[in-house]
Amino acid sequence: MFSRLARPQNLAALAGALRNFSTTTACNNKVAVLGASGGIGQPLSLLLKHNAAITQLALYDIAHTPGVACDLSHIETGSEVKGYLGDAELGACLEGCDVVVIPAGVPRKPGMTRDDLFNTNASIVRDLVKACTQHCPTAFLLLVTNPVNSTVPIASEVCKAAGTYDPGRVIGVTTLDVVRANTFVANLKGLNPAEVNVPVVGGHAGKTIIPLISQATPSVEFDPETLDNLTKRIQDAGTEVVNAKAGAGSATLSMAYAGARFTNSLLAALNGKEGVIECGFIKSSETESSYFSTPLLLGKNGIEKNLGLGKLSDFETKLVEDAMDELKGSIAKGEKFASQ
Repeated sequence: MFSRLARPQNLAALAGALRNFSTTTACNNKVAVLGASGGIGQPLSLLLKHNAAITQLALYDIAHTPGVACDLSHIETGSEVKGYLGDAELGACLEGCDVVVIPAGVPRKPGMTRDDLFNTNASIVRDLVKACTQHCPTAFLLLVTNPVNSTVPIASEVCKAAGTYDPGRVIGVTTLDVVRANTFVANLKGLNPAEVNVPVVGGHAGKTIIPLISQATPSVEFDPETLDNLTKRIQDAGTEVVNAKAGAGSATLSMAYAGARFTNSLLAALNGKEGVIECGFIKSSETESSYFSTPLLLGKNGIEKNLGLGKLSDFETKLVEDAMDELKGSIAKGEKFASQ
């Protein structure tokens, strides 16, 4: 049902696909990663270094970015990598950016929810987005920092206050939920995960994560108990990783992969590739929630069309209903923070 960029089946294939990336038009894109020295930022920057559509890769953090940039600059791809360190260099990092990916913030630890991260990460996102409004006001802002259900509204309100807001350019990256759903469904059905696509809508935390397994391609069916358990596993997969790492971090590598996938898809569409579809958390009128993740058709101008929810099963309709209070509360919390 949903077309998209072909997904490589392993890291070597991913590297080869990105090195050989080409489009119908010349590519000259500057991409910044804010939080590039962190657990997500480093592998994310590594994956983006392989994309030939990125001519300048600007890496920012409060520590270690010169070393990270030097390390990545030795990789045999064409993009120029430069590290920027601290507040004094943030503006130079952002000047001329087409896309800014923001994974900056503290990770989850065992026993923490994404919402527990709010007080620290909300301030980080607010300040970084404010700098974006000053130095790259037309850039696409891709929010990875949790809680995404709140940080996207924060970013939007900051842009509104600066007079630079374009709702189609502030996007929460929920791709990891799609990646997980594809993998878990494929494992249960003995399919190749690279050939499975499960749209995931709603938000990016707990029960706001709503996999639309009835719309999966290829079509799959599960008995009610298996479907319920599968849905809960997709919703709680982040906690699964946090617990498995036993205090050593959260989902960094898979999140880096998912962030690179969305960024690469957006760049491919901006540079002329047609039929690129990814799910993303954006300002929306699809439901009673003012922000909602749905499949998005990407094109030369960014989001060409919100493809909406499609036909839901009764089970999925109930999931959407059950997610609303939590989702609206997280959005309101973000908007209130930004207005202070």
